[in-house]
Amino acid sequence: MERILISTSNPQEEEDVLVLTEEVEEKQIVLFNDEVNTFDFVIESLIKVCGHDPIQAEQCTIIVHFKGKCSVKKGTFEDLEPMCTALLDRGLTAEIQ
Repeated sequence: MERILISTSNPQEEEDVLVLTEEVEEKQIVLFNDEVNTFDFVIESLIKVCGHDPIQAEQCTIIVHFKGKCSVKKGTFEDLEPMCTALLDRGLTAEIQ
């Protein structure tokens, strides 16, 4: 809970209001390197499944290739779960962390 002051139309008055805030834990999909899928297939998958633009998908694919893994999408578990499942269904190795 957070307390904020709100100014009213009268400059002499301020209203103290309690605001409920929900903290949502941000998760990420981590894509791992494999020796099976081609660069083009991984790029296409990131574009179709995660909504990457072509340059972003290519950069993530290069990072995965050279570093072994890359965070390819951030968000809530509920948003990421279907994307991670779709990547797995395409034969890619990914998990939500």
